[in-house]
Amino acid sequence: MWFRVNPRLPTPIYQQVVDGFKEAIVKGFVKQGDRIPSVRELATLMTLNHNTVAKAYQQLEREHVFEIIQGRGTFVAEFKPPSDSDRDRRLAKIVEMMQQIYIEGHYVQLSEDDLMSLFRETIRKWETGGKDV
Repeated sequence: MWFRVNPRLPTPIYQQVVDGFKEAIVKGFVKQGDRIPSVRELATLMTLNHNTVAKAYQQLEREHVFEIIQGRGTFVAEFKPPSDSDRDRRLAKIVEMMQQIYIEGHYVQLSEDDLMSLFRETIRKWETGGKDV
C-alpha cells in the first residue's frame, strides 16, 4: 500500500486514508486514471472497517480526487480546477492550517524567515521526491 494509518494518532482513520491517497497522488505513486482498490479490497488489505474506508472514498469523490464508474471501479480522477466555492473553502482550510503552523512556530521561537525557509525546504523536498537538495 502507498500509505499507512495509525490508530494512535488524533486524526480520524478515514481522514488518514484521505490524506494518504492525496499524498500518494502528489508523490506520483498513483496517477490520473489509475484504478484504486475497491472499498472492500482496501478495508481487507489494511484491516480497516468497511464504513471507514467508504467514508474516505466518499470524501475523495466529493473533492473530485476519485471518480467512481459504476461497474468498472474507482479511479484517480482527471485533475480539474475546483469551482470557486470549493476553492474558497479549501483556501480557508489552508489559511487555518497556516495559522496553526505560525502558532506552533512561535512556541519554538521560529522567526518569519525561519518559517518561510522551512516551507521552501519542504516544497523542494517534495519536488525532488524527498531527496535532500
